[in-house]
Amino acid sequence: METNVPIIELQNLTRHYGKVEAVNGLSLTVRSGRCYGLFGRNGAGKTTTIKCLLNLLRPNSGTARMFGLDPQKNEVAVKSRLAYVPDLVAFYPWMTVRDTLDYLASFRKNWNREIEADLLSRFQFDQNQKADRLSRGQKTQLALIAAICPEPELLVLDEPTMGLDPIVRREFIKTVIGAYQSSDPERRTVFISTHLISEFEGLIDEFTIIEQGHELLTMEADTARDRFRKIHARFSQPPGQLDLTGALDVRRSGRELEIIANGNSKQLLEKLRAHQPEELRCESLSLEDIFVVSGLLKKANL
Repeated sequence: METNVPIIELQNLTRHYGKVEAVNGLSLTVRSGRCYGLFGRNGAGKTTTIKCLLNLLRPNSGTARMFGLDPQKNEVAVKSRLAYVPDLVAFYPWMTVRDTLDYLASFRKNWNREIEADLLSRFQFDQNQKADRLSRGQKTQLALIAAICPEPELLVLDEPTMGLDPIVRREFIKTVIGAYQSSDPERRTVFISTHLISEFEGLIDEFTIIEQGHELLTMEADTARDRFRKIHARFSQPPGQLDLTGALDVRRSGRELEIIANGNSKQLLEKLRAHQPEELRCESLSLEDIFVVSGLLKKANL
Protein backbone atom coordinates (compact mmCIF):
# COMPACT_ATOMS: atom_id res chain seq x y z
CA MET A 1 0.00 0.00 0.00
CA GLU A 2 1.32 3.48 -0.87
CA THR A 3 2.12 5.34 2.33
CA ASN A 4 0.76 8.64 0.96
CA VAL A 5 -2.70 7.19 0.30
CA PRO A 6 -5.10 8.09 3.14
CA ILE A 7 -6.58 5.17 5.08
CA ILE A 8 -9.89 7.06 5.25
CA GLU A 9 -10.96 10.04 3.17
CA LEU A 10 -14.36 11.71 3.26
CA GLN A 11 -15.28 14.55 0.94
CA ASN A 12 -18.50 16.50 1.58
CA LEU A 13 -20.29 13.40 2.85
CA THR A 14 -24.03 13.88 3.28
CA ARG A 15 -26.63 11.44 4.50
CA HIS A 16 -30.17 12.22 5.52
CA TYR A 17 -33.17 10.24 6.72
CA GLY A 18 -36.17 11.94 5.19
CA LYS A 19 -35.92 15.55 6.33
CA VAL A 20 -33.41 14.75 9.08
CA GLU A 21 -29.80 15.47 8.11
CA ALA A 22 -27.66 12.96 9.99
CA VAL A 23 -24.41 13.98 8.24
CA ASN A 24 -24.03 17.22 6.32
CA GLY A 25 -20.98 17.96 4.17
CA LEU A 26 -18.45 16.16 6.37
CA SER A 27 -14.84 15.99 5.17
CA LEU A 28 -11.87 14.41 6.94
CA THR A 29 -8.66 12.54 6.19
CA VAL A 30 -7.04 9.79 8.28
CA ARG A 31 -3.42 8.89 7.58
CA SER A 32 -1.76 5.54 8.21
CA GLY A 33 -0.51 4.89 11.73
CA ARG A 34 -2.79 7.43 13.36
CA CYS A 35 -5.33 7.08 16.14
CA TYR A 36 -8.15 9.33 14.95
CA GLY A 37 -11.10 10.35 17.10
CA LEU A 38 -14.56 11.22 15.81
CA PHE A 39 -16.12 13.06 18.73
CA GLY A 40 -19.72 14.10 19.18
CA ARG A 41 -22.74 13.77 21.41
CA ASN A 42 -25.19 10.92 20.99
CA GLY A 43 -27.08 11.59 17.76
CA ALA A 44 -24.36 13.82 16.29
CA GLY A 45 -23.95 11.60 13.22
CA LYS A 46 -20.96 9.47 14.22
CA THR A 47 -22.52 6.06 13.60
CA THR A 48 -24.08 7.19 10.32
CA THR A 49 -20.66 8.37 9.14
CA ILE A 50 -19.11 4.99 9.95
CA LYS A 51 -21.91 3.09 8.25
CA CYS A 52 -21.42 5.15 5.10
CA LEU A 53 -17.70 4.35 5.24
CA LEU A 54 -18.39 0.63 5.51
CA ASN A 55 -21.04 0.60 2.78
CA LEU A 56 -23.74 -0.28 5.30
CA LEU A 57 -25.49 2.93 4.25
CA ARG A 58 -25.30 4.77 0.95
CA PRO A 59 -24.53 8.51 1.23
CA ASN A 60 -26.91 10.91 -0.50
CA SER A 61 -23.94 12.87 -1.82
CA GLY A 62 -20.21 13.21 -1.38
CA THR A 63 -17.56 10.51 -1.48
CA ALA A 64 -16.01 8.01 0.93
CA ARG A 65 -12.71 6.24 0.28
CA MET A 66 -10.82 3.66 2.32
CA PHE A 67 -7.25 2.67 1.40
CA GLY A 68 -7.84 4.77 -1.72
CA LEU A 69 -10.71 2.48 -2.77
CA ASP A 70 -14.44 3.02 -3.15
CA PRO A 71 -16.07 0.81 -0.48
CA GLN A 72 -19.15 0.40 -2.66
CA LYS A 73 -17.22 -0.94 -5.65
CA ASN A 74 -14.43 -2.70 -3.74
CA GLU A 75 -16.24 -3.94 -0.64
CA VAL A 76 -14.35 -7.23 -0.17
CA ALA A 77 -10.94 -5.65 -0.78
CA VAL A 78 -11.70 -2.91 1.73
CA LYS A 79 -13.27 -5.02 4.47
CA SER A 80 -10.55 -7.68 4.32
CA ARG A 81 -8.11 -5.04 5.59
CA LEU A 82 -10.10 -3.77 8.56
CA ALA A 83 -12.01 -4.86 11.63
CA TYR A 84 -15.17 -3.17 12.87
CA VAL A 85 -16.79 -3.16 16.30
CA PRO A 86 -20.27 -1.57 16.23
CA ASP A 87 -21.96 0.20 19.11
CA LEU A 88 -24.40 -2.71 19.49
CA VAL A 89 -22.87 -6.19 19.28
CA ALA A 90 -24.70 -9.46 18.51
CA PHE A 91 -23.57 -13.03 17.92
CA TYR A 92 -25.30 -16.28 16.98
CA PRO A 93 -26.92 -17.19 20.31
CA TRP A 94 -26.35 -20.96 20.00
CA MET A 95 -22.59 -20.62 19.56
CA THR A 96 -20.17 -20.73 22.47
CA VAL A 97 -17.37 -18.21 22.89
CA ARG A 98 -15.01 -20.77 21.36
CA ASP A 99 -17.36 -21.46 18.43
CA THR A 100 -17.78 -17.73 17.79
CA LEU A 101 -14.07 -17.02 17.61
CA ASP A 102 -13.40 -20.05 15.39
CA TYR A 103 -16.25 -19.02 13.11
CA LEU A 104 -14.94 -15.47 12.77
CA ALA A 105 -11.36 -16.69 12.32
CA SER A 106 -12.49 -18.81 9.35
CA PHE A 107 -13.09 -15.62 7.34
CA ARG A 108 -9.59 -14.26 7.97
CA LYS A 109 -6.26 -14.98 6.31
CA ASN A 110 -4.48 -14.21 9.55
CA TRP A 111 -5.52 -14.91 13.15
CA ASN A 112 -3.11 -14.49 16.04
CA ARG A 113 -3.88 -17.29 18.51
CA GLU A 114 -1.41 -15.95 21.07
CA ILE A 115 -3.26 -12.63 21.23
CA GLU A 116 -6.55 -14.51 21.41
CA ALA A 117 -5.39 -16.65 24.35
CA ASP A 118 -3.99 -13.62 26.18
CA LEU A 119 -7.19 -11.58 25.78
CA LEU A 120 -9.46 -14.48 26.73
CA SER A 121 -7.43 -14.86 29.90
CA ARG A 122 -7.28 -11.11 30.53
CA PHE A 123 -11.08 -10.78 30.24
CA GLN A 124 -11.60 -14.06 32.17
CA PHE A 125 -13.82 -15.73 29.56
CA ASP A 126 -15.36 -19.18 29.89
CA GLN A 127 -14.89 -20.45 26.32
CA ASN A 128 -17.77 -22.91 26.73
CA GLN A 129 -20.31 -20.23 27.60
CA LYS A 130 -23.07 -19.63 25.05
CA ALA A 131 -23.23 -16.23 23.40
CA ASP A 132 -26.82 -15.66 24.53
CA ARG A 133 -25.66 -15.93 28.15
CA LEU A 134 -23.09 -13.16 27.81
CA SER A 135 -23.74 -9.71 29.28
CA ARG A 136 -23.60 -6.66 27.05
CA GLY A 137 -20.14 -5.87 28.34
CA GLN A 138 -18.93 -9.41 27.68
CA LYS A 139 -20.29 -9.29 24.14
CA THR A 140 -18.36 -6.08 23.58
CA GLN A 141 -15.22 -7.70 24.97
CA LEU A 142 -15.66 -10.69 22.66
CA ALA A 143 -16.15 -8.40 19.67
CA LEU A 144 -12.97 -6.51 20.59
CA ILE A 145 -11.01 -9.77 20.80
CA ALA A 146 -12.34 -10.76 17.38
CA ALA A 147 -11.29 -7.37 15.99
CA ILE A 148 -7.74 -7.45 17.37
CA CYS A 149 -6.80 -11.05 16.51
CA PRO A 150 -6.71 -10.66 12.70
CA GLU A 151 -4.20 -7.81 13.19
CA PRO A 152 -5.91 -5.66 10.55
CA GLU A 153 -4.49 -2.47 9.06
CA LEU A 154 -7.46 -0.51 10.38
CA LEU A 155 -9.63 -0.80 13.49
CA VAL A 156 -12.99 0.97 13.24
CA LEU A 157 -14.51 1.27 16.70
CA ASP A 158 -17.95 2.79 17.31
CA GLU A 159 -18.32 3.61 21.03
CA PRO A 160 -16.05 0.61 21.82
CA THR A 161 -16.17 0.94 25.60
CA MET A 162 -19.93 1.24 26.02
CA GLY A 163 -21.13 -1.45 28.41
CA LEU A 164 -17.69 -2.12 29.87
CA ASP A 165 -17.02 -1.49 33.54
CA PRO A 166 -14.39 1.19 34.35
CA ILE A 167 -11.59 -1.28 35.18
CA VAL A 168 -12.04 -3.24 31.94
CA ARG A 169 -12.30 0.02 29.97
CA ARG A 170 -8.91 1.18 31.22
CA GLU A 171 -7.38 -2.23 30.57
CA PHE A 172 -8.73 -2.35 27.05
CA ILE A 173 -7.77 1.19 26.09
CA LYS A 174 -4.28 1.33 27.55
CA THR A 175 -3.21 -2.26 26.95
CA VAL A 176 -5.20 -3.64 24.03
CA ILE A 177 -5.44 -0.65 21.67
CA GLY A 178 -2.00 0.57 22.70
CA ALA A 179 -0.44 -2.83 22.04
CA TYR A 180 -2.26 -3.16 18.72
CA GLN A 181 -0.74 0.08 17.43
CA SER A 182 2.70 -0.23 18.98
CA SER A 183 3.38 -3.63 17.37
CA ASP A 184 3.46 -2.03 13.90
CA PRO A 185 2.94 1.71 14.44
CA GLU A 186 3.30 2.89 10.84
CA ARG A 187 0.72 0.44 9.46
CA ARG A 188 -1.81 0.15 12.30
CA THR A 189 -4.55 2.77 12.24
CA VAL A 190 -7.46 3.27 14.65
CA PHE A 191 -10.62 5.23 13.92
CA ILE A 192 -12.64 5.71 17.12
CA SER A 193 -16.12 7.17 17.43
CA THR A 194 -16.89 8.12 21.01
CA HIS A 195 -18.36 10.67 23.39
CA LEU A 196 -16.29 9.27 26.30
CA ILE A 197 -13.30 11.33 25.26
CA SER A 198 -11.31 11.40 28.49
CA GLU A 199 -10.72 7.65 28.28
CA PHE A 200 -8.79 8.02 25.01
CA GLU A 201 -6.85 11.17 25.94
CA GLY A 202 -3.41 9.60 25.66
CA LEU A 203 -4.04 7.73 22.41
CA ILE A 204 -5.70 10.25 20.09
CA ASP A 205 -3.37 11.87 17.51
CA GLU A 206 -6.01 13.85 15.64
CA PHE A 207 -9.75 14.39 15.93
CA THR A 208 -12.87 15.83 14.38
CA ILE A 209 -15.75 17.13 16.50
CA ILE A 210 -19.18 16.99 14.88
CA GLU A 211 -22.55 18.34 15.94
CA GLN A 212 -25.80 17.55 14.13
CA GLY A 213 -23.76 16.15 11.25
CA HIS A 214 -21.64 19.28 10.82
CA GLU A 215 -17.92 19.58 11.49
CA LEU A 216 -17.14 21.94 14.38
CA LEU A 217 -13.40 21.40 14.65
CA THR A 218 -10.66 19.23 13.12
CA MET A 219 -7.21 19.43 14.66
CA GLU A 220 -4.08 17.58 15.75
CA ALA A 221 -4.45 16.72 19.43
CA ASP A 222 -1.18 18.38 20.48
CA THR A 223 -1.98 21.49 18.46
CA ALA A 224 -5.40 21.70 20.10
CA ARG A 225 -3.92 21.43 23.60
CA ASP A 226 -1.49 24.22 22.74
CA ARG A 227 -4.21 26.44 21.28
CA PHE A 228 -6.96 26.05 23.88
CA ARG A 229 -5.87 27.02 27.39
CA LYS A 230 -7.56 27.77 30.68
CA ILE A 231 -6.32 30.81 32.60
CA HIS A 232 -7.15 31.22 36.29
CA ALA A 233 -6.58 34.58 37.97
CA ARG A 234 -7.25 35.73 41.53
CA PHE A 235 -7.03 39.36 42.63
CA SER A 236 -6.83 41.01 46.06
CA GLN A 237 -9.97 42.96 45.19
CA PRO A 238 -12.74 42.18 42.67
CA PRO A 239 -11.31 43.33 39.33
CA GLY A 240 -12.99 46.17 37.51
CA GLN A 241 -13.36 46.35 33.75
CA LEU A 242 -10.76 44.21 32.03
CA ASP A 243 -10.06 44.15 28.30
CA LEU A 244 -10.33 40.43 27.56
CA THR A 245 -11.11 40.79 23.87
CA GLY A 246 -10.56 37.49 22.07
CA ALA A 247 -11.28 35.26 25.06
CA LEU A 248 -13.49 32.36 24.14
CA ASP A 249 -15.20 32.35 27.53
CA VAL A 250 -14.92 34.38 30.73
CA ARG A 251 -16.36 33.40 34.11
CA ARG A 252 -16.23 35.69 37.14
CA SER A 253 -16.69 34.72 40.77
CA GLY A 254 -15.88 37.52 43.18
CA ARG A 255 -12.12 38.07 43.08
CA GLU A 256 -11.50 35.20 40.66
CA LEU A 257 -11.59 34.86 36.91
CA GLU A 258 -11.55 31.75 34.71
CA ILE A 259 -10.82 32.41 31.06
CA ILE A 260 -10.71 30.10 28.05
CA ALA A 261 -8.12 31.26 25.54
CA ASN A 262 -8.27 30.37 21.86
CA GLY A 263 -4.69 30.73 20.64
CA ASN A 264 -4.18 34.05 22.42
CA SER A 265 -3.22 33.00 25.95
CA LYS A 266 0.02 35.07 25.92
CA GLN A 267 -1.82 38.30 25.14
CA LEU A 268 -4.49 37.61 27.76
CA LEU A 269 -1.86 36.78 30.39
CA GLU A 270 -0.09 40.08 29.71
CA LYS A 271 -3.33 42.00 30.18
CA LEU A 272 -4.05 40.22 33.45
CA ARG A 273 -0.51 40.76 34.81
CA ALA A 274 -0.97 44.49 34.32
CA HIS A 275 -3.62 44.33 37.08
CA GLN A 276 -1.23 42.58 39.50
CA PRO A 277 -3.17 39.41 40.35
CA GLU A 278 -2.41 37.49 43.53
CA GLU A 279 -2.41 34.27 41.57
CA LEU A 280 -2.15 33.62 37.86
CA ARG A 281 -1.83 30.23 36.20
CA CYS A 282 -2.39 28.81 32.74
CA GLU A 283 -2.91 25.21 31.67
CA SER A 284 -3.79 23.31 28.52
CA LEU A 285 -7.30 21.97 28.14
CA SER A 286 -7.84 18.23 27.90
CA LEU A 287 -9.48 16.87 24.75
CA GLU A 288 -12.69 16.43 26.71
CA ASP A 289 -12.57 20.08 27.79
CA ILE A 290 -11.94 21.10 24.19
CA PHE A 291 -14.96 19.08 23.15
CA VAL A 292 -17.07 20.89 25.76
CA VAL A 293 -15.96 24.37 24.64
CA SER A 294 -16.17 23.58 20.92
CA GLY A 295 -19.77 24.74 20.97
CA LEU A 296 -18.48 28.20 21.86
CA LEU A 297 -16.52 28.26 18.61
CA LYS A 298 -19.76 27.85 16.70
CA LYS A 299 -21.41 30.67 18.65
CA ALA A 300 -18.43 32.93 18.07
CA ASN A 301 -18.31 31.99 14.36
CA LEU A 302 -14.63 31.21 14.68
